[in-house]
Amino acid sequence: MPSRCEVLIIGAGPTGLVLALWLSKLGVKVRIIDRTSGPGTTSRALAVQARTLELYRQLDLTAAVVKRGHRVPAANLWVKGHTAARLPFGDIGGGFTPYPFLHIFAQDEHEQLLIERLKTFGVEVERETELLGFNQDAQGISAQLRHADGLEDRCEAAYLAGCDGARSTVRKALNVGFPGGTYQQVFYVADVVATGPALNGELHVDLDEADFLAVFPLDAGGRARLIGTVRDERAEHPDKLRFEDVSRRAIDHLKVQVQQVNWFSTYRVHHRVAAQFRQQRAFLLGDAAHVHSPAGGQGMNTGIGDAINLAWKLASVLHRMATDSLLDTYEIERSAFAHRLVSSTDQVFSFVTADSRLATLLRTRLAPRVIPRLVAFRSAREFLFRTVSQINLNYRYMPLSAGNAGGLQGGDRLPWVADGGRDNYSGLSRICWQVQVYGAVSAALVQWCSGHGVPVDVFMWSEAHQEAGLVRDAVYLIRPDTYIAMVWNNAGPGELDAYFEERGMSIH
Repeated sequence: MPSRCEVLIIGAGPTGLVLALWLSKLGVKVRIIDRTSGPGTTSRALAVQARTLELYRQLDLTAAVVKRGHRVPAANLWVKGHTAARLPFGDIGGGFTPYPFLHIFAQDEHEQLLIERLKTFGVEVERETELLGFNQDAQGISAQLRHADGLEDRCEAAYLAGCDGARSTVRKALNVGFPGGTYQQVFYVADVVATGPALNGELHVDLDEADFLAVFPLDAGGRARLIGTVRDERAEHPDKLRFEDVSRRAIDHLKVQVQQVNWFSTYRVHHRVAAQFRQQRAFLLGDAAHVHSPAGGQGMNTGIGDAINLAWKLASVLHRMATDSLLDTYEIERSAFAHRLVSSTDQVFSFVTADSRLATLLRTRLAPRVIPRLVAFRSAREFLFRTVSQINLNYRYMPLSAGNAGGLQGGDRLPWVADGGRDNYSGLSRICWQVQVYGAVSAALVQWCSGHGVPVDVFMWSEAHQEAGLVRDAVYLIRPDTYIAMVWNNAGPGELDAYFEERGMSIH
């Protein structure tokens, strides 16, 4: 007899694990498989952005991630062996998020934490289990699986989620295109123990005519991740390279004195976005749907964002609180962001790695002069932080977004305000539809929320709310993933009813 679940998840990296966690929290029966024998033991992705930390509150993960990881207080840009500019994160993002820093939490440790939490829901990753193929129809998915002992079994599910990486078996089985390209540069990554001024717990990047190099701190005690380029004839056979073979120029420019190499690998960087993120009952998430340069530490965070976006929508449909059309908004919202991300990281990546004479001149002469002057402007610093931290990500002008008040629109992230000891994000740890009002709330609205089981938080109006862009007495309808669904001045039960009816959703 075939096994049954509601959602079959292929791939147990951060994207698949987060999807399994969110669905389990929402009462959805999941099964998660992975072809590897165990979780990763090397630290691949590192950065956990502020927006991810905000969203992790919904599973009470944030405190553990912050405690186990390393806060990076600033980024430093180097030219010709000297620091040309320093960007302090705390000064930039302090008014926008509870987490105004770049947080480093190695992917292997991150996965272990997610696996631990998933076990509390009675769900374990099925290792050495491979997806051979699947069929789908209007009733569901039928997937053929093979285990380590060679035995095969069939799993029937309502939906299937492909979280199985850039070489996704799911994407290939769906025959979904993966247009894009591959950068010509070969990169190396090395986890090291080292000393020197660039090992002070901050991020350091060399903008020089030498090979590109970035130093990511793994802790404050000298452990770091080096990411650099391999050029000249050595790049022709990257699989044969050792750390001793890479150029010392950029390493010496940053005055890094390597004492021990714990892990070393080489790779090429791709930039691709899948032609579809959904095909009937099958979905693509994370690297299976989009890959891009490591500029800005966006990859893992974007996959996690995919998982959170899809999880509440799948749960709504499975619990018969929404029609199947809600699932179409997953591709609409996340594909648009993936295309923007690939474009922006491509521009940054091309600038810091290009080796033409003009590019070198721009990096070594123009950038050291322009960047410090640019970041002297608060607006420029804020834009940079908001973009990299993903708190600028929004779903404006999309099917689930409606209304506007002041500078905010449906689809925006709700501005964070901690005023008078009350944090307006405290209620966002609930995974549900909810309403917030800053100022006065009508009795009719309170009655509507009570009758529909929708929590309503009312905040006494203050100057801090106005500075954050919130509008007095406006009604903010918040989605289960904490983005603003609808914002309207003095909205009442009629507007809320219309919002859900027009989108085929129910919250009873």
